[in-house]
Amino acid sequence: MRNERKNAVKQTIVDTASRLFYKQGYGNTGINQIVEESGVVKSSLYTSFRSKEDILMTYLESSGLATDEALKGAADKFSDPKEKVLAIFDFLIELVQEKEYYGCNFLNIISEIPKEDERIRTQIKKQKNGVRRLFSRILEPIGKEDLADEMYILFEGALSANKVHDDVWPVISARNIAKKLLDSK
Repeated sequence: MRNERKNAVKQTIVDTASRLFYKQGYGNTGINQIVEESGVVKSSLYTSFRSKEDILMTYLESSGLATDEALKGAADKFSDPKEKVLAIFDFLIELVQEKEYYGCNFLNIISEIPKEDERIRTQIKKQKNGVRRLFSRILEPIGKEDLADEMYILFEGALSANKVHDDVWPVISARNIAKKLLDSK
């Protein structure tokens, strides 16, 4: 019973911090705000996490898993590898048009942290390398795994350009380029 309560408190902290980190940024989110909005006492927060960075790591890990599952789920709706790749871009097209979309949470965080913060950078690289591997695994059966990095760069570029322009056209353009690359080789 005690462990269930402890886990519930920890999850409440993570849920609240995740929402705040995503919506307003890591640097603009303070421990006091997390405590206030989660309704958890500060001592419970520090029992669950040693630091705000530990909360961020949990956020990055859980959102990384959710992102990986969502991308794989979008791709798995198709059997043809080319369609699988395009489905990932279609998923992105829908995602960036959501009302509560504030950009790629990983790119948002990496733009806020110092270059020397290897712990966070390593976690973000791990997630991003997972996307690269997904493209490679999808394209391997048709001998086009050499295009995985190009697909990844289109994917990341679309996310970045969408953040700058706050519009869907960069993702649509990236999908169009991906289709041309897949059809040309």
